[in-house]
Amino acid sequence: MRIGELSQRTGTPPRLLRYYEEQGLIGADRTPNGYREYDDSNVNRVLQIRGLLDAGLPTRIIKQILPCLDEPLANHFSDVTPEMVAGLELHRDRMTARINCLTRNRDAVAHYLDALGPRGDGAGDTSADSPTR
Repeated sequence: MRIGELSQRTGTPPRLLRYYEEQGLIGADRTPNGYREYDDSNVNRVLQIRGLLDAGLPTRIIKQILPCLDEPLANHFSDVTPEMVAGLELHRDRMTARINCLTRNRDAVAHYLDALGPRGDGAGDTSADSPTR
């Protein structure tokens, strides 16, 4: 697939896809006329990269851990440094905190929606912990 299709399928602008390629995060073959040609596996790869970037990981760390994500049981630890481990632990802890915060917020919104009822008429949940009128 060409860059436009990969962009559409992943919701990622072509400029970012070229950047990911420049950083060695994804690869593309070149057609004789110079167009990039991406394999279907790049769709999941790009979505995975975007998720890791959204979680706060920099591209240099993503590049190091992508092989482990592709083959979790394979040994990819030849160039691991103590600094990299500490950085990954910090990012993991930040992701956990964000997940916990998002979970609390999701639960609060769900509780609010339950209290509103099916059409927002306030005829929803009447349990003891719901506000009464």
